[in-house]
Amino acid sequence: QVQLVESGGGSVQPGGSLRLSCSASGITIGIYRMGWYRQAPGKQRELVADITNGGSTNYADSVKGRFTISRDNAKNTVYLQMNSLKPEDTAVYYCNAFRTANRDYWGQGTQVTVSS
Repeated sequence: QVQLVESGGGSVQPGGSLRLSCSASGITIGIYRMGWYRQAPGKQRELVADITNGGSTNYADSVKGRFTISRDNAKNTVYLQMNSLKPEDTAVYYCNAFRTANRDYWGQGTQVTVSS
């Protein structure tokens, strides 16, 4: 059984930082493209950042220079370091592991709220 468990969400003031973690079980993330997505109320889920099994990264324009995705294959965990947070970053953040259409897994999500 595949599980992706996100942690590290919470409430923070604008300009603050959070570090999200996604711990995987039932798969070896080293062969997966790992991604972070987010969904704000009333909006579609969008890609925030992803990282290939080779270590190449990709970021949404809105988070470039502020967020950093990384992976620790030995710990089977992927991270999202979020700095200089803005109110518009408020959303539920989801971890994704993708290899093929039949190997596409999601976590349950973690809430991030940026507010003064």
